[in-house]
Amino acid sequence: MTTVQQLREAALALPETEEGTRSGAASFSVRGKGFASLTEDGLVRLHLPPEETEAALAAHTTGEHLLLRGTPVAFRVPLADVDGKSLNALVRASWLSRAPQRLAASLAAAEAAADRAGGDLPAGIGRPATRALFGADLTTLEQVAERSAGELLALHGAGPKAVRVLSEALRQRGLALRQ
Repeated sequence: MTTVQQLREAALALPETEEGTRSGAASFSVRGKGFASLTEDGLVRLHLPPEETEAALAAHTTGEHLLLRGTPVAFRVPLADVDGKSLNALVRASWLSRAPQRLAASLAAAEAAADRAGGDLPAGIGRPATRALFGADLTTLEQVAERSAGELLALHGAGPKAVRVLSEALRQRGLALRQ
């Protein structure tokens, strides 16, 4: 069973996501455009393009179109009926449909860079932190050592765990974060 915390983590792992509330439940937006929200009765609403909505409907039989004046505008499904992997994919597709093209392209470029070899960042920092570092042109531990913990934490996707893992990797190489 998928939880609200998993929804929150999936949404907040994406760049420039802001969390708010709508009708007393969690909602997520990118640059002011809502892409995912939760209703009081446990339905997750996702703004998906038509082809993604059709695929979601096929995969989740308890899901349905959300219509506005007869036009499909979103997909909704009980949160408990979606497994974590599917939820991550649906939230990402919804974010991509609402994010500005440049921001979506930036995410794609950072992910492609993170998938390429060439850096020496530890895998233990996680994919969101790796994307954040690559997006800031930080691909090596030596480059990371030129930044402070505060600067790293300011990168969307780099959290305390990533800074802790990076600090340990730097320490093992005789380096440290800038003070």
